[in-house]
Amino acid sequence: MATKSDPFALIDSCHKALQAVLRNSQRQPIQRLWIDHPYGEEELCLLEEELLPAMEAVLKRVDEIDKAVEANQAAAISPVEWQRIWDITSL
Repeated sequence: MATKSDPFALIDSCHKALQAVLRNSQRQPIQRLWIDHPYGEEELCLLEEELLPAMEAVLKRVDEIDKAVEANQAAAISPVEWQRIWDITSL
């Protein structure tokens, strides 16, 4: 869920929305509100071939960073704290 405090969730939401727009366009031009020329086949290809992969790369890198942060946090928790967490979450 995208929130004001989580810009990476916003990127994920935009990525999913763009995928849906492209999937639902059925290769038909997509009208742009601020320019007179709709996105045609060439622009749709650019979105699919350039923008989607760039967004996916950002999301993949964010996931890698998150996992590293989580691993560092997990390493900083003592075995006694892990047991306490386990006891609380196992209720």
